[in-house]
Amino acid sequence: MSSPKAIAYFLSLLSIIFSLQKAHAADPLGYSCLSPNNFTSGSPYELNLIKLIGRLYLKTPPIGYGEASVGRHPDQTYGLGLCRGDISSWACLDCLTKAGPEALKLCPGTKGAVIWYDECMVKYMDQDFFGQIDTSVAVYLWNGNNVSAPLGLFNQKSYELLGQLADEASMGPKRYASGHTEVGYGNDTIYGLAQCTRDLSSSDCKKCLSNEINQLPNCCEGKQGGRVLGESCNVSLYQSMNPI
Repeated sequence: MSSPKAIAYFLSLLSIIFSLQKAHAADPLGYSCLSPNNFTSGSPYELNLIKLIGRLYLKTPPIGYGEASVGRHPDQTYGLGLCRGDISSWACLDCLTKAGPEALKLCPGTKGAVIWYDECMVKYMDQDFFGQIDTSVAVYLWNGNNVSAPLGLFNQKSYELLGQLADEASMGPKRYASGHTEVGYGNDTIYGLAQCTRDLSSSDCKKCLSNEINQLPNCCEGKQGGRVLGESCNVSLYQSMNPI
């Protein structure tokens, strides 16, 4: 279903396509301030949060995922870092060094935040969220060009591919899968990606991905590229006229 050359091509396409929606390459794809609770500058919570971000820098890059908790109630903070399943440890670290400080900047004094970049995401909260599916916040991205294949055929092939990738990701230790399929019309190929945070069980990962796959028509029906970024999982889809 996939090859290293094809997947590398797909991922480079995704980076180009979705980065064009932002004015600067260093900008996040999206973010959300999650907690209604605030902290003050210099407070124990802020100090714990800074320690937490530092721990995620250390724990995440070697395997592409890390989670940590710092402090005690009521100043305890929980967080995780997740990098895209295909990138190197150095690229993961580079992304995290942008994501952590930017989340603190965009959500000043807020005890919870999530931020997404093309290659990573960071989330922190003032309560334990590990092992729980969270679909309360999502970012939708799409390519403005319409698909070239007949829409019915494109949708059929797309959801068959994403269903397979959701199965593969939910069963794998990295909770990540990517692949491609031929549309059978002209020179069209569809590339897909599915990923969950690794604190989710296999069944919850599959449930999370299925929910996001079902969201794609709401944002991206008939478009050559679509992406749903959630707090617990994410999916991407893109049609290319130049298959490998």
